[in-house]
Amino acid sequence: MRIALAQVDPVVGDLDGNRALILDRVRAARDAGADLVVLPELAVTGYPPEDLLLRPGFVRAAQVCVETIAAEVTGIVALVGAPLFDGALYNACAVCRDGAVATYARKRHLPNYGVFDEKRYFTAGEEATLIEVAGVRVGVTICEDMWIPGAPTSELAAAGAQLVVNLSASPFHVGREREREEIFAARARENGVRVALCNTVGGQDELVFDGHSVFIESDGSIVARAPGFEEALLVVDLDDPAAAGLAPLEDDLEQMRRALVLGLRDYVGKNGFGDVVVSVSGGIDSALTAALAVEALGADRVHLVSMPSRFSSAETRDDARRLAENLGCAFRELGIEPVVEAATSVLAESFAGREPDLAEENLQARVRGTLLMALSNKFGWLVVTTGNKSELSVGYATLYGDMAGGFALLKDVFKTDVFRLSRHLNDQAGRELIPVSTIERAPSAELREGQRDEDSLPPYAELDRVLEAYVENDRTLDELRADGFDPDVVERAVALIDRAEYKRRQAPPGVRLRPKAFGRDRRTPITNRWRS
Repeated sequence: MRIALAQVDPVVGDLDGNRALILDRVRAARDAGADLVVLPELAVTGYPPEDLLLRPGFVRAAQVCVETIAAEVTGIVALVGAPLFDGALYNACAVCRDGAVATYARKRHLPNYGVFDEKRYFTAGEEATLIEVAGVRVGVTICEDMWIPGAPTSELAAAGAQLVVNLSASPFHVGREREREEIFAARARENGVRVALCNTVGGQDELVFDGHSVFIESDGSIVARAPGFEEALLVVDLDDPAAAGLAPLEDDLEQMRRALVLGLRDYVGKNGFGDVVVSVSGGIDSALTAALAVEALGADRVHLVSMPSRFSSAETRDDARRLAENLGCAFRELGIEPVVEAATSVLAESFAGREPDLAEENLQARVRGTLLMALSNKFGWLVVTTGNKSELSVGYATLYGDMAGGFALLKDVFKTDVFRLSRHLNDQAGRELIPVSTIERAPSAELREGQRDEDSLPPYAELDRVLEAYVENDRTLDELRADGFDPDVVERAVALIDRAEYKRRQAPPGVRLRPKAFGRDRRTPITNRWRS
């Protein structure tokens, strides 16, 4: 038997476009001589469709779409992920053959943690589904069904399955592809069956799906793998599966880069934007954002704007211009001082008798946000914000200022990783995309004379370790102290993190790179007096 794993990038809600995409891969698999083609989980609707599943008209339209797909499936068996309403709503797989839906497999285990909320929509299936294709007994499972030991994989193996396939929509975070392979290899070894996993690929709001579809032998060895972060058709002969090839797994830094590029590209493309605009300060966050945007979209679609104030140094102004030249982007400089002075004049009477403080600093950031949004309105450009996870964690960002925009690309990238990624991009390019002076300069918001980030925050190398432990691993204050962290850094950081939740709730979406990103993963109440 020959099996094809169709790793595709569907668009949530685009039933017509997804149908065309699915049928194109079915035809390609048939032309490649495959007996069976596997599409990802909920390929018909895209994943996750969220509350679209609460709309009866959407579910009915999806079922009509499945029937239309099945009518064109001949000369091959196609497993297509789709919702099924059959007295209750199921996350299902349509088994399409001979121009019709022969049967449905229903997902047994519904994840309800992290970014997943499937129990809100679906009813769990109860039966294991075993089909025969070209003389091979094939068990059908959907995503979470194989993350958990035992049924349905064990039931399928006991019923004589020789191959268990899995339709998946498994979102990326750093290290996820290796974890996924280890778990699926364990299922293969435990049950003595071969396993074929077809994972979706692409960006959907803050989620990125990395693909990396695989074929696993019954001893748990990975013998064939599709590439990550791109569409692919992995065609595997069961007689010689290794001939399909084993795409390499890249290191964590490269996978972060590819996830950021894919997440931005799909967010822009799937939402119908043309160009993007990035505020470049001469600092490292905006430089990395701009460089990734150029990789995702091309230099002709990325517009860079420098908005210096009287506190902006000649060095950062030069670096902003040099960055645009290195990337080949359109560049403009809009000095904000006249606007700041006008706003300060209007506020002078109200502020009389008070010394300049954070209000004047934030005013500068909000003027910049206003100018960026004006460019966005005038030209239809999407504003890509430049703040990183370290800043967002502790609230070192200005609401309606540098947080104003449509997509926060570095939202889940710690500051220490910003430095690593910047050097990585330069190394990959073999030249200076991001000016070395930008990478080496001490970070500063340049909102007052002589300002440095470390005047307001602990050093990033220390801060990021605390943030990872507290935000992602849920360590308490006492545990952090026992772990050997500097007590002053811990108490200062935790107080800032807890206080900044109201800001994070208003931040734009951004690419999820870690197991507990702000947003869908970490849902902390804004009004909250609990302190660990």
